[in-house]
Amino acid sequence: MTHRGALLFWAGMLAALGAGWAGFPRLIYRRQPQPVAFSHKIHAENAGMKCEDCHEVRTDGTFAGIPRLEKCASCHSAAMGTTAAEKQFIDRYVTPQREVQWAVYARQPENVYFSHAAHVKLAHLECSSCHRDHGQADTLRLYEEDRISGYSRDIWRDMKMDDCVACHRQRGIENSCLDCHK
Repeated sequence: MTHRGALLFWAGMLAALGAGWAGFPRLIYRRQPQPVAFSHKIHAENAGMKCEDCHEVRTDGTFAGIPRLEKCASCHSAAMGTTAAEKQFIDRYVTPQREVQWAVYARQPENVYFSHAAHVKLAHLECSSCHRDHGQADTLRLYEEDRISGYSRDIWRDMKMDDCVACHRQRGIENSCLDCHK
């Protein structure tokens, strides 16, 4: 192969790798905005709310997850602020009593069991230990769903098993695989 041929080969190889690196995530992940323009920051700073005010752990220890509309409607039966997003939320969801179809960033694979009660109630961990500091977020980021598995990109990026294992080891807690995997 000539010098020119080798140069063209490597330029083509780098271009193909770059295109794959940039293009593959766009092909494999379906991106969609959340149905409501929600600000954790406004609720945390202006209203003084805590994570557990909306995302509660039930008395039986199970996690209630994303709040139901009735939780939101208890404060937002009428507009409290002047934003178009709040008015739109009331008109689209509260007034017709229609549940918001949130895309769930943190839905775990079927073979994984995770107890929020053990981590929040017993270990007294802050929500931001695992879920970053959503209380400071003024907008919700795009939801990215893997077109093959159907799971959120977050479970591969932000909620990896290695992170859980490292946190447990840091606290001197050793587990069996069967403690989390069923």
